[in-house]
Amino acid sequence: MKKRCAWTENSFDQYIKYHDEEWGVPVHDDPKHFEFLVLESAQAGLSWATILKKRDGYRNAFANFDVETVADYGDGMIEELLLDASIIRNRAKIAATINNARQFIAVQNEFGSFDEYVWRFVNNKPIIGYWKEMSEVPVTTPESDALSKDLKKRGFKFVGSTTIYAHMQATGLVNDHTTDCFRFEELL
Repeated sequence: MKKRCAWTENSFDQYIKYHDEEWGVPVHDDPKHFEFLVLESAQAGLSWATILKKRDGYRNAFANFDVETVADYGDGMIEELLLDASIIRNRAKIAATINNARQFIAVQNEFGSFDEYVWRFVNNKPIIGYWKEMSEVPVTTPESDALSKDLKKRGFKFVGSTTIYAHMQATGLVNDHTTDCFRFEELL
């Protein structure tokens, strides 16, 4: 049996699959960055398991994470989404997703891609955290602080340092698999 990070113990299949196939894998695809930004922002104050179970709902509600389409959502769409039980029905988070789509496009226009922009904060290579136990893994770092601050300056919402560090973990800007996890070595 494969050894995994402790946070997957006693989890459901979708959670384990996410750990095994996505978490910590370096992302260089703007649509995937936008997807994780939407999901991580929705997670604020909630568990990742809750969001992961609603991922398909988010995919449907937010046009398969098409940033251009989401950027065009107006007040009527916010009202419609507030009735959609397949996502977290929080007006501020829904409005932030639409706002963030618009800011995401502005970043793409400035840097050529969101990917070019975000990887600059880790000098274009993943930060490896040689953690033996999950209790050693930080919830923020100087890099997540800097990225969060810059995103906020650019008008993004629900992008505090903890949320952004989770985004960095999800998209492989950092490898926070514990050293005894089979994925740690695979992602070096």
